Amino acid sequence: MDELGRIDLNQLLTLHALLAEKHVTRAAGRLNKSQPAVSHALAQLRTQFGDPLLVRQGGRMVLTARAQALVEPLEDALTSLAELLRASDFDPSLTRRRFRLSLSDYASRIVLPSLVRQVRSKAPGLDLAISQASREAMMAQLTDGELDLALGIFPHVPEDIEVQNLFQEGFVSLADKAVLPEKGGLSLEEWLERPHIMLALRPDANDEIETALAARGLRRHLAVTLPHWSAAVDLLEGTDLILTVAGRAVGPMQRHRALRKFKPPLDLPRFSYQQAWHVRRVNDPAHRWLRETIAACSQPDKA
Repeated sequence: MDELGRIDLNQLLTLHALLAEKHVTRAAGRLNKSQPAVSHALAQLRTQFGDPLLVRQGGRMVLTARAQALVEPLEDALTSLAELLRASDFDPSLTRRRFRLSLSDYASRIVLPSLVRQVRSKAPGLDLAISQASREAMMAQLTDGELDLALGIFPHVPEDIEVQNLFQEGFVSLADKAVLPEKGGLSLEEWLERPHIMLALRPDANDEIETALAARGLRRHLAVTLPHWSAAVDLLEGTDLILTVAGRAVGPMQRHRALRKFKPPLDLPRFSYQQAWHVRRVNDPAHRWLRETIAACSQPDKA
């Protein structure tokens, strides 16, 4: 316990921001402090820990091995201390927090509008910082403490990540009515002969549709691959392209009168859309409130 007398809580909070941001200026902004003050604190922390903590590598700052080893225990310690000092009855209207979420523009459209309304109404001191990343990157960022919550489809998660199913989703195909039969959809052979749009953060990614096709020894022609759900539907009109996406991504068809939805001509299993967080966040009342609010806002009647 004597070691606690050698460091104050403000230094630990500064260290937490520096480890998360890996950048003195960004850490200063996060802490609402001046850049020189945070630079001075970093110098003190380097002396305290006998380690440079942040070093320049390839034009950017990276954590040393010692700093990386501090990330999780520091996060746990600060969370436990916050719970100790926090009143037993959590009041979202009084919280002052900034949560970092990663979600696609699909989830942004389905969940975010209702979530923002709830936050502004019930927890106006809670700020949301939204980013987008691949599933693998989300898992790594949750583990490293760079993210508080991730929304997506997570078939494989590390042991230290908690996952909650938000809703069940299925696939639909869309195309311009002019290049479809007068009624109905397409046979599998016709569907495979047509060029397709694929939604993915990386052009070489394999999604659930590619996995289902590969299991049958089939492939489709991917004419356009892009990461933007909101733009994909707008590419269809006036082309021979087919888009197969999660049903709720399409929205009301009144906005797309030239298009038609139809059932994909192969068995694509329904899937669970999820939210994921690190186990260190489980007992954080503000984090729990946000998770519960996201779950409520994800239901079809709330979207």
